[in-house]
Amino acid sequence: MKRKLKSCSALAAAAVLAQAVAAPAALAASSVTAQPNVSTTLAPYFNDPAGDPKLSTLQMAKLLQKKVKYVFVIFNENHSFDNEFGTFPGARGLYADENGPVSSANIPGFTQTYTDVNGNAVSVQPFRIGLAQNSTVVDSVDHSHTGLATKMDVGSDGAAKMDKFAYREYWGRTPATSTAAAAKATQYSRLVMSHVDCDTIPFFWKWASNFTVFDNIFATEDTPSTPNAVAVIAGQAGETQWVKHGSTGATVTVGSNTGTLAGVPLVNDPQPFWGSQFDTTTTNKQPMGAQSGTPTGNTEGYGNSNIASNLTFASVPLTLQGRNIKSVLAGNKNPSQDLADIQQDIPYIQSLNGAPVSWRWYQEGYGVEATDTNGTASHYGYVSHHNGAQYFGYIANTPAVAANLKSETDFFTDIANNKLPNGGVFYIRGGYLNQNGLKPPVTANAVLPAASVAMVQKVKQGDDDHPGYTDRQISEAMMASVINAIASNPTIWSQSAIVITYDESDGFYDHVPPRILSYGPDGLPLSRGVRVPLLLISPYSRTHAVSHVEGDHNAVIQTINTIFGLPPLASLPDEAQALAAGNSQAFNQFGPAGFQQKFLGPRDINSSITESLLSGFDPKRLLGISAPLPSSLASIPASTVTSLPHYAGAGCSAIGMTPTDQQQGITNVIPSGFNPLPGTVSASN
Repeated sequence: MKRKLKSCSALAAAAVLAQAVAAPAALAASSVTAQPNVSTTLAPYFNDPAGDPKLSTLQMAKLLQKKVKYVFVIFNENHSFDNEFGTFPGARGLYADENGPVSSANIPGFTQTYTDVNGNAVSVQPFRIGLAQNSTVVDSVDHSHTGLATKMDVGSDGAAKMDKFAYREYWGRTPATSTAAAAKATQYSRLVMSHVDCDTIPFFWKWASNFTVFDNIFATEDTPSTPNAVAVIAGQAGETQWVKHGSTGATVTVGSNTGTLAGVPLVNDPQPFWGSQFDTTTTNKQPMGAQSGTPTGNTEGYGNSNIASNLTFASVPLTLQGRNIKSVLAGNKNPSQDLADIQQDIPYIQSLNGAPVSWRWYQEGYGVEATDTNGTASHYGYVSHHNGAQYFGYIANTPAVAANLKSETDFFTDIANNKLPNGGVFYIRGGYLNQNGLKPPVTANAVLPAASVAMVQKVKQGDDDHPGYTDRQISEAMMASVINAIASNPTIWSQSAIVITYDESDGFYDHVPPRILSYGPDGLPLSRGVRVPLLLISPYSRTHAVSHVEGDHNAVIQTINTIFGLPPLASLPDEAQALAAGNSQAFNQFGPAGFQQKFLGPRDINSSITESLLSGFDPKRLLGISAPLPSSLASIPASTVTSLPHYAGAGCSAIGMTPTDQQQGITNVIPSGFNPLPGTVSASN
């Protein structure tokens, strides 16, 4: 079925309505389409979007608030939508969209051409890799701020061409310096155009089929991980702080260490100030990321020039305090700095008299994990530059708030022991290790010598899906373990909404151009970045549907605002003033002629350029016309979770799906001698 619904506008933040803040005058129409070929398993639960009851925005908001008390955000690392779902039936992918097959001639950047060091014209097109190519472990491609800007290739008209991914991978790796460097650059220029399907990530595809997948969600910032780890809770990476104080970080000296803190907005991956060598906290100091002696060899870099400024703008953990905000923040250790940019926000949030909402940020390695010994936290799995909450002084430097930062094991312990708060917002992140004790299911082949298998298994044990140190199926196993824990508790499942999404694309090719909303102080596009996957899993979700609403991490925040009646971050006094001040010549000068910086800050109020995830919920289920979806649609048997490769490598057959390239009989051409590990196993280049 390929019927399309043009729904009422997606939900304007319920908090805006509740607090009598003016809503946008007009919102863009949303669209949801049914995925094709409803299986016999899903047929009893399937509701065609064309038959949706006509409900107002406010009606939908009120229904959602009655049904959902728990929001879980499983926040993964570094894959573009096309890289993981480019051949998913019904989605806007590489070979088809919601209306059927599409011509490659109409796909931006489908054929990418560059001239190599020998003057030869080289063309690369998307190709599929599977377990025969060890697709579960691949190296990370260029996802630097400048690299991403080059790849998207934004013209003077503000439109991204999406045609320089292969070019950047080749010429960004100094191929002219040696034959070996040229060979490595060639392999990376191929890797960036690769994609996988349900044989490699069957759990993700199964969840996407059983529930709702969003195919028009982008990274908030056109940057690597840290700025988007911040944006998932703040809707920005420091734009309002830039407007208020400028972009240059302070120079600090502590003991023998002197350095200049990374300025705002964040565009790279500096470590959080809190826990660093410049943090003079003596009691309950935040942890550093993985250091020497880790089982995988992965460590976090704490150079004096790689530490972020203290972040001081508003975030969801701030608005979740509700009417308790003043008393909670009274415990902050340095209010003159940590609370400097929320001076008006605090009394405003207090005046709304909203009920406080619990929250947690669970991340592998932050505290004691099951893999640690003697009850001492090793932090071996901790990727500190992925912990967005640790960057904020009013979180990390306020003991009552910092208590919400926990380990990955704490999540499973809290659920098993019924210690999870009675509702709230819970973020879950993996890291350099995995708590399931799994090893990558790689096998020796022409490019992975038998002698290198153990080495690859050692360095790629992570579970947050970041290419370079994780395995895709180990990452799936972590997500499945989290979802199984939720689904196995009837009380929690019946009131839950689970969002699985990504921080950014890692720089892998995606064909859908993002809307360019802002430019940074370096004159490069700041927002948005490349498209990323997002799934919505809930008893009240649509089943077998694709939502095409446009958004970024602000869409997650908007949905949280709606469910818990929070004021949008963009409506808070300090943020609203900075947003207005940013649209001035002082900041417009960084964009093309005539460009207006309307979005230097959060944008979690529904508008024509950003919508919530409401379209993924089924109105009939919210109304009680249709029964909630059973937890069995989300659960994966424990024996399957920990048996690698999943479904013995035949994931598509196991879940009954045929990718769109195979449906059309498209020949998959893998470049001869392709090496998915050009950095890890460089001898095979």
